[in-house]
Amino acid sequence: MLSSFIKGNKKYFKANTEHPLYRDTHNIIMKYIGFDKIIDTVIENLGDVRRVFVTGAFALGLDDNTIDLVFVGDINKAYLTELVEKVEKHIHRRIRYIVYSEAEMLNMKWEEMNSQALLLWEN
Repeated sequence: MLSSFIKGNKKYFKANTEHPLYRDTHNIIMKYIGFDKIIDTVIENLGDVRRVFVTGAFALGLDDNTIDLVFVGDINKAYLTELVEKVEKHIHRRIRYIVYSEAEMLNMKWEEMNSQALLLWEN
């Protein structure tokens, strides 16, 4: 269920998305961590959300006290800030996020970040 790669003198593991049990395991982990609550609540009232990614430690399959998210679309940033503050208290983790418009996403060097990004939601 895991694949690994070596970077420098460290060995990293990440989920094998081609494994037949990946989807079920992914859903269980999402519920345990609280991602399902974050995404459902935020997407519902946030505006025109195109994609949401998790980056950082969680994208690499590592546990961390901080969840890094990337939102793409026409996002109501004030509402997002309010929701993130509420969710942080509920899941007892810090949420760090950045918002990109579709145009900004096309102009950035996404290839560098994409190798460590896990798509959580897409519209």
